[in-house]
Amino acid sequence: MTAQGRGERALPGAAAPPGPAAHPARQHSRRGSTVGAAAHPARQAGAASAARLRCLGMDPQPLAGRTIAVPETRELEVFAAMLERRGASVVRCPLVAIRDAPDPAPVLAFARAFAGGSCDDLILTTGEGLRRILACIERHEPQLRAGFLEALARVRRITRGPKPARALRELGLKPDLPAPTPTTAGVIAALGGLDLKDRRVGVQLYGTEPNTPLVEFLERAGATVRCVAPYVYADAADAAAVQGLIARLSAGEVDAIAFTSTPQVERLFAVAPAATVCAALGQTLVAAVGPVVAGALERHGVSARLMPEESFFLKPLTTVLEEALGART
Repeated sequence: MTAQGRGERALPGAAAPPGPAAHPARQHSRRGSTVGAAAHPARQAGAASAARLRCLGMDPQPLAGRTIAVPETRELEVFAAMLERRGASVVRCPLVAIRDAPDPAPVLAFARAFAGGSCDDLILTTGEGLRRILACIERHEPQLRAGFLEALARVRRITRGPKPARALRELGLKPDLPAPTPTTAGVIAALGGLDLKDRRVGVQLYGTEPNTPLVEFLERAGATVRCVAPYVYADAADAAAVQGLIARLSAGEVDAIAFTSTPQVERLFAVAPAATVCAALGQTLVAAVGPVVAGALERHGVSARLMPEESFFLKPLTTVLEEALGART
């Protein structure tokens, strides 16, 4: 993005993203012909509305002519629709799939113990985790649901970000202690000033990642920790599809790629040599939904040049992509 474009919310120290001049093929006019509009009143009205917005300096499709790669899985179509409504061409390449834990027994054992009063606190790292626990109960032991929900209402609920908070609200509950930032460090900061000695703390894990820093912090503080992993990540797109995405990135055919989880980053680097992936990502604007994903990219030597400032979910990510890519020089 050049200085003539809109203000990009870039991460500190990041280089400016390549502007349209880096990709001459992209310097074409806005898509969206009005041919045939007269034959269709709705289209004619839409074209007139778009013209009025342009006259007011408001572009109804600020991402027209831009290509954005989306490796999201669970909310792929939601995210893609947000971008397409703004005129973007979306490359759908879900890099990972979210699946139930292959063995439901440990999840059910955790749920039974939790319903029986085994926890004083419950740390929810993802909304998906809580939903998967409840889905496992529904499938295998539905009579356990009422007791689990009663216990959930009693315990102190700690959330890592907006998604677990949303999952609680779906149940008529809310967090007691939301982390100031949606990271493990944020959870630790939220708990840092509390007396955790002899507290029994349940930890819903992010996939099968053991979250050693959080568990060790809790144990050092004198808490007893019980973990549950209600879902796992698995490959979604086949290796050939991922290689195709890397090829398009390398060829400069993609204006931006928007990562929304760390497993997406890990999968991309698992499919091709690190040097190849880094070189491909160097040809596009790399966006991260939040600091956890940005940190995963950084560990592989890639800087996320775009990230929402405060709210780390899809709508703010769409907004910053629009701000970064939506202007023409």
